[in-house]
Amino acid sequence: MLLPLLTAGFLAAAVPQAGDTAPDFTVTDTDGKSYTLSEKVKEGPVIVAFFPKAFTPGCTSELTAYRDRYADIEKLKGQVLAISMDDTETLKKFKDSLKAPFAFIPDPDGKLVKQFDVKTPVMSFAQRYTFVVGEGRKVLKVDSGKDAVDPSSAIAACPLRKQDAKKAPAP
Repeated sequence: MLLPLLTAGFLAAAVPQAGDTAPDFTVTDTDGKSYTLSEKVKEGPVIVAFFPKAFTPGCTSELTAYRDRYADIEKLKGQVLAISMDDTETLKKFKDSLKAPFAFIPDPDGKLVKQFDVKTPVMSFAQRYTFVVGEGRKVLKVDSGKDAVDPSSAIAACPLRKQDAKKAPAP
């Protein structure tokens, strides 16, 4: 009797994959600005980047790379939401230290981490995952682990907006 319940629980909380619909959420960043995923994707692709811990070498490399490539993301009308289970004050300091132009989202209770099923077992931090979310909250690309440190594949997965495509000259 317990086994079917456990199996159902694991299946219900699976990491979203390409083609899935990303969970909707409303969050507040370190500057007090609110973001709702279903609204943000109407403006362009959203790169939802979960990272384990502020000020650690891997996370610093990852978010520095996003900062350095942010102009490429903006050209695609994209946006980045960098999320960790760190508290607001720690994330604000981390964002400022990197001079990052995108939103940092504190998730100290792990609500968002649980929604995307990216919590590290036993420890209280997110696994490194990047989701590129397009129109209708469709997941376009998922990177994890060391693949998520380099933003190149996430940026490549950001689609050209339909209105931009119409303006492009015919080949």
